[in-house]
Parts: sequence; C-alpha cells; structure tokens
Amino acid sequence: MKPRATLVVEGRPGQSLMEAAVQNNVPGIDADCGGACACGTCQVHVQAPWQEALTLPSAMEAEMLSFTSDPQPSSRLACQIILEERHEGLMVRVPAHQH
Repeated sequence: MKPRATLVVEGRPGQSLMEAAVQNNVPGIDADCGGACACGTCQVHVQAPWQEALTLPSAMEAEMLSFTSDPQPSSRLACQIILEERHEGLMVRVPAHQH
C-alpha cells in the first residue's frame, strides 16, 4: 500500500477540525453531513499524545463512530474536535476508507 502524504493544515480557534480539513481540501474527509455528527465520514485517528489533549467523545459521537469503517480506540469525528490554541501541532491520520 502506498504511504499517504503528510499535510499541514491551518485552522483557527473555534473552528472544527473537519471545517479546517474541508477548507484545505484534505483527501478522505468527505464530511457528507456538513458537521452535524450524523454520518461519520470525517473520521480521523488522533495520534498519541494528542488523544489526552482532546475532550472525550460525546455519547452521540461514540455512537456514530460505531458505524464507521474500522473504528479504532483513537478514532474521532473531525467535526466534533473544536480547535483551540493549545491544539497547535495536532496530528491525526485519515483512514483509507470512510464508508
């Protein structure tokens, strides 16, 4: 399998990671529901040690993640990660498939 490219994306505090990814044309972030936590097509895998820097997934996000393709313990929906200044340098991986 071909390794995926590393992209550096600029986001602003208060913006969701999904919005930043869509605005920067990140491949693999489909965001079919536009950020309503209703589809699971913005799944990312949060890299350590960043998992501890984020709030825990809500019950709704956890339920949506259960419907995603190959959910991992590090899986999050990018639409539910609201960026803060302390997240500068946040690293995530986009899974090979969102469906």
